Amino acid sequence: MNEPLEHSALEVSRRYFLGQGAGVGLGAMALGLLEATRSQAAEKAPVIGLPDLPHKPPKAKNVIFLTQSGGPSQIELFDYKPNLMKWAGKELPESVRGGQRLTTMTANQKQLIMPSRTKFKRYGESGATLGEWLPYHGEVADELCFIKSMNTDQINHAPAMTKFLTGHQLPGRPSIGAWSSYGLGSENRNLPDYLVLISKMKRPSDQPLYDHYWGSGFLPSRYQGVKLRNAKEPVLYLRDPDGMPRPIRRGMLDGIAELNQMRLEQTGDPEIETRIRQYEMAWRMQSSIPELNDLSDEPESTFELYGPDSRRPGSYAANCVLARRLIERGVRFVQLFHPDWDHHSRLGSWCVARCRDTDQASAALVKDLKQRGLLDETLVIWGGEFGRGVAGQGKWDSPEGGRDHHPRCFTTWLAGGGVKPGMTYGMTDEFSYNVAENPVHVRDLHATVLHLLGIDHERFTYRHQGLDFKLTGVEPSRIVEEILV
Repeated sequence: MNEPLEHSALEVSRRYFLGQGAGVGLGAMALGLLEATRSQAAEKAPVIGLPDLPHKPPKAKNVIFLTQSGGPSQIELFDYKPNLMKWAGKELPESVRGGQRLTTMTANQKQLIMPSRTKFKRYGESGATLGEWLPYHGEVADELCFIKSMNTDQINHAPAMTKFLTGHQLPGRPSIGAWSSYGLGSENRNLPDYLVLISKMKRPSDQPLYDHYWGSGFLPSRYQGVKLRNAKEPVLYLRDPDGMPRPIRRGMLDGIAELNQMRLEQTGDPEIETRIRQYEMAWRMQSSIPELNDLSDEPESTFELYGPDSRRPGSYAANCVLARRLIERGVRFVQLFHPDWDHHSRLGSWCVARCRDTDQASAALVKDLKQRGLLDETLVIWGGEFGRGVAGQGKWDSPEGGRDHHPRCFTTWLAGGGVKPGMTYGMTDEFSYNVAENPVHVRDLHATVLHLLGIDHERFTYRHQGLDFKLTGVEPSRIVEEILV
């Protein structure tokens, strides 16, 4: 446990109680100093992270999390199971299923095996197997580390994604990006530590994305992810009102800062400190965000690399370009969300469309980071909240057939940032139904990511309601040392 944090939390709680509960104005004696310290909160050098972090030299400085929401099918994309053909149309043996829970969508139908709808090839010197729907991934196979033995406890989207990103299935915990922001901060004063980009789909998305996926939970709200809208104005209300000169706007913010500082001294409420910081961040973002989103300085080769969709603002490909630009500017944690991987039917068209959206751009991001010398210090993560089951949903041999949710095994890949390239770790059984070798739970992934950022997950805690919370929770978790350089 971080002792200084516990002391700080107790002090804030006591001062907040005295100010709010008892009506004692602890900051009254300091009011006369406010004019002399005008704008001090805005002008002082920012504190970058916690004073005792990182615990050790980090292998990764930044993280880009390519979150594929909905559960991509490992059976079609990564987990080659050629023997499934001889099981086509036959019922999944009970010895394999082992009484595992099914969703209500398939619990009342026979579990008839549906072989992979794709052909597989081996790529690169590593010989990684990839389905034909991900041809561009094959070009960077030797840069990727595939974890084929990922597993989780949740079978439905919202709790599974909440666990995948916060370590707990119920909303209210900080996301991994918020933990990173809280612990390490960012060297960029003009952009938030943690930014979120959501794909603008060509059709209305069927997959809801909840704010708590990138929320700060019980951490101060300034550590939550800042979502950039996929619209003409990525952040609303950044522009000054018409007729408002910049000096007047600056003076107004200074005045608000003084009032907020006064209230902060009275109450010790950490959310007021957040408000002060956020006003200042918004001021700086007035110049940094338009510059970030102006891709006119990108050479033609960038758009050729990421594909034609990278010219469409808000697309996954355009967001991948923005992710690289954010990393170049020192942003600590960038998270992309691409929805609609939930293929309960029409697997052969639905999953293909999502691969078409993401394949070239994901591979291009890895290439781009490497050629710019950024891959060694940037950890890239690709994955969704769970995988898909081997039994067909609906008619297994129909083009309308799909796959149901499957939490027992799925594939995630990582690249850069201290991870061994060209590696496949873990193995599933012949049905891609259970982990057969080297299981990696979501908690283990979290512990490993924090380790790469220089953080000991066991010591990285935050006191809330009398308990010391950590991202990896109280259940056993381990750093997956075997995949690290």
